[in-house]
Amino acid sequence: MRKQFIIFTVIILLLELMAWLWMPVLLWSLVIIMPLLIWGFYDYFQKPRAIARNFPILGRGRYWMEMLRPKIYQYFIESDIDGRPFNRQQRALVYTRAKREIDTNPFGTQLNVYEPGYEWMNHSIMAKNFNELSKDPRIIVGNEQCRQPYSLSIFNISAMSFGSLSENAQLALNGGAKLGNFAHNTGEGGVSPYHLQPGGDIIYQIGTGYFGCRAEDGGFSAESFIETVAHPQIKMIELKLSQGAKPGHGGILPAKKNTPEIAAIRKIKPGIDVHSPPYHKAFHTPEGMLLFIQQLRELSSGRPVGFKLCIGEKREFVAICEAMIKTQIFPDFITIDGGEGGSGAAPLEFSNYVGFPLREGLAFAFDCLVGFGIKSNIKLLASGKVSTGFDLFRTMALGADACNSARGMMLALGCIQALECNTNTCPTGIATQDKWLMAGLDVSDKTKRVANFHKYTIHAFLELLGAAGLTETTQLRRWHINRRINNTLVQTYEELFPYIEKGSFLHRGYDGPYKKLLVEAEPYEF
Repeated sequence: MRKQFIIFTVIILLLELMAWLWMPVLLWSLVIIMPLLIWGFYDYFQKPRAIARNFPILGRGRYWMEMLRPKIYQYFIESDIDGRPFNRQQRALVYTRAKREIDTNPFGTQLNVYEPGYEWMNHSIMAKNFNELSKDPRIIVGNEQCRQPYSLSIFNISAMSFGSLSENAQLALNGGAKLGNFAHNTGEGGVSPYHLQPGGDIIYQIGTGYFGCRAEDGGFSAESFIETVAHPQIKMIELKLSQGAKPGHGGILPAKKNTPEIAAIRKIKPGIDVHSPPYHKAFHTPEGMLLFIQQLRELSSGRPVGFKLCIGEKREFVAICEAMIKTQIFPDFITIDGGEGGSGAAPLEFSNYVGFPLREGLAFAFDCLVGFGIKSNIKLLASGKVSTGFDLFRTMALGADACNSARGMMLALGCIQALECNTNTCPTGIATQDKWLMAGLDVSDKTKRVANFHKYTIHAFLELLGAAGLTETTQLRRWHINRRINNTLVQTYEELFPYIEKGSFLHRGYDGPYKKLLVEAEPYEF
């Protein structure tokens, strides 16, 4: 018998002897000592945890400290600008705007403005008065092939499914969208009653699982799609090719989570495992994808239809653009998601190392559309850690027409970045299906906070726009943003991401940086 267990047993027996000498407290001692004795025996004989086996009870302190470490670090150790994915300063800004509290900052910036990577915008001596700007900047999504164009806010709720988020969270998000007159993306889990009940505008997302428009064989069902998009609140349809947090990765809805309610929303059979493959079954080529987009547009009575992706293999995106030229079918919008995008659950390798970050991916997509001369037909939306007015300014300077936010909107709901989205134990009742936890999320209060966050973030963006001497979002250019490369070198975004001449990719003699991609890409294959 190991010496650690002998010592442990001796201590327990001594405690029992002391308790026996003082009989009046014997029963009370048993209440404390017996559970410890049982726990100690369990630790000694269990095999998965070596530390607990060698040091019964005491060894478990290591696991308790591991559990508490992220909380202790977040609240007592990290500085205001060091946290990830969102630092304390970024989170606090969302909270104050959502609560309509003071969002000003005293004593100057905490950022090191001479550190490589620091970015700032150019202001103008002839800045514009805030009253000269439109207080509700919007864009029209829908080209000539669309019969129901939609007036979209420049800041909207990014894709988050019911199932990943609770019903109360979805009710508050859509209620905020209704109150603030902006759009709410359903995520790929289908259109739930909680997306629809408050009455806010909806962007219906279709993923590889075709939830909400799924046939029995797991493919696309035109009949189910028509039934789903019959709701007048659905203003746009987004075909999801990939997302930033886990591009190229499929998923599975396990049987235990496939409840009758989830099954009804997703149009699947309850109580079985349901797989979402990493690719679409409805098409296999760029041309096929555009034909499918045209089919969705027709089946939805002419609503705007686009697609979402995280840029990966550049040649494939160029192939899609070439297919647009060949078929003359143009999506109404393209959403670019950055590799820094969030997800309820993703393998670490995919979160950390797969997919282009937003800025590089967005600049590339914009350049391709301009190079092929088709940008005027397509609006570019962008998502990936967009939560402040400067995030909007910077992203739109790169080429986005509008932006989406997921985690920013979650913070407005009260998310504390507990990093428990994948455990069903979200303490704020947002990323959970636990009824007891979600009961703590007051829908009426959080609805107002979501609307406030949208309103005051737009307000901050407009103040920056005016400070740059601009009155319209379409006036933003890459040269408005500067980035420190090292101690002595600063470059504008235009120098980092040079503009492409409009239509230059169509010239037979093109000899620029995209030449090799143009040679390799074909409209009939990915």
